[in-house]
Amino acid sequence: MSETYNKPMYWKVTNPTLSPNHLQDLPGFTRSVYKKDHALITPESHVFSPLPDWSNTLGAYLITPAMGSHFVMYLAKMQVLSTLTENSRSGLPPQDVERFIFVVQGDVTLSNASSISHKLTVDSYAYLPPNIEHSMNCVASATLVVFERKYAAVGNFMSESIVSSTDKQPLLETSGEVFELRKLLPTSMHYDFNVHIMDFQPGEFLNVKEVHYNQHGLLLLEGQGIYRLGDDWYPVQTGDVIWMAPFVTQWYAALGKTRSRYLLYKDVNRNPL
Repeated sequence: MSETYNKPMYWKVTNPTLSPNHLQDLPGFTRSVYKKDHALITPESHVFSPLPDWSNTLGAYLITPAMGSHFVMYLAKMQVLSTLTENSRSGLPPQDVERFIFVVQGDVTLSNASSISHKLTVDSYAYLPPNIEHSMNCVASATLVVFERKYAAVGNFMSESIVSSTDKQPLLETSGEVFELRKLLPTSMHYDFNVHIMDFQPGEFLNVKEVHYNQHGLLLLEGQGIYRLGDDWYPVQTGDVIWMAPFVTQWYAALGKTRSRYLLYKDVNRNPL
C-alpha cells in the first residue's frame, strides 16, 4: 500500500507540493497569477499572519474585495503553541456578515450563545448566519477554509445555522456532465450563496465551457488537472486556490491517477441588479 493511502483525508492541502523538484532551488519561482478577471493563488505564495480577533490562529487571506470579489476566502490555522498557552479560539465576523467554515485538518468545537456545541472534524462544515454569536475552539491544531460575505437580505427570508458534513449530502443529477456534485447548503431563497463539492475521475472534464455572472472561490482538495480561465490554461494541484470573476470563461479537466475534488463557492438566488 502506498504512503498516500495511509494519510488522512485532505492531508495534502496542508502539505502541498510547493514546486517541481527541478525548480525547488530557483529563487522567485511561483505558479501564482493575478489578473483582472481571475487569480490562481498557489501554496508557495500563501502569507500567514495573526488573524484579527482570533487567538493563537494564523490566517492567509486568499480572495478579498481588493481583487474585485464580493466575498472573502481565507485559511485559518488554529494552533496551541505550548501547554502554557490558551486554546486557539475564533473571533466573530463583522456586523451583518455571514460565515461558512470547512475543516480540512484536525477538529474544532463550535459553540453558540445557548452553549450548544458541535465537534467538527475533517470534511465537516458549518454555516453561521449574520450577527449570530458563536465561537470555535481548538485544543490541538486545525486548518479551516472560511468564506465570509455581507448577507444580501431579500424580503422576509432569513438563513439559519447549519452543521453537517459532505458525506451526509446526496449526489445530485448533473445533466450533460459526468462529474459528481454535492451542494452543502439548501438551495432556497434564504441563502445567497452555496458551496459545492465537485468530484472528477481522472480524464473527466466539464462539458460546458462556462461563462456566467456568478463569482467563484475554489480550493482544490484532492488531485490535479488543467483549469482554463479566460484565454489562459493553468496546471493546478491540491492546495491551489482560484478566484473567478463574473463572465470569465472557465473549464476544468482532471489529470493524474487519482480523483480530483474541489470546494467551490458560488453566489446564488439574488438578482444581479
